[in-house]
Amino acid sequence: MISSPKNVPANDDKLNISPMSLMGAAITAWLLVVPARADHAVGAASGLQIGDCVIFREGGAGWLLKTPTYWFKGLVVDLSRERRIANLCPHIGKQASAYTQADQLRLAAAMPCVDKESEVQEVPVLRLRVAVEAWETPWSPQHGGIGWLYRGQFLDQKLYKGGVLDIDATWLAPCETDT
Repeated sequence: MISSPKNVPANDDKLNISPMSLMGAAITAWLLVVPARADHAVGAASGLQIGDCVIFREGGAGWLLKTPTYWFKGLVVDLSRERRIANLCPHIGKQASAYTQADQLRLAAAMPCVDKESEVQEVPVLRLRVAVEAWETPWSPQHGGIGWLYRGQFLDQKLYKGGVLDIDATWLAPCETDT
């Protein structure tokens, strides 16, 4: 005989996680991987060389039901190291999911940026010029929120094969070896 849920004893040793806690954890994880702060060191990106394949990814949040991942990848054609002042990040005044393309542009233009006045400082920045090879972007809000990749564009720059983007290296990752 199959027992109904009311006949199953409670197991107090198991962790009870509410859906809101899971959502909060997913949002926190997303915020931790958004390449938006000046405290990201040039780190692993400093090992990049001309000719290396790099990829920018956006989306993919969720544990069981993941949101689509959008991306562009290309080859590094030039790199330059510079120093910039990391000023305060702009306060947009709404949740990231409600950002418009203008909000995304404003945030990207302010980077690198910091959260506190006391953290404003000069920081090293590695800029890459990347020749675009392939991409996948959402075409409507139903496909994914308006992010940095939307309707065949990266921010306000149209993506096309061979088109060159000037981009902060901390926003990119090396391509997987099987791509």
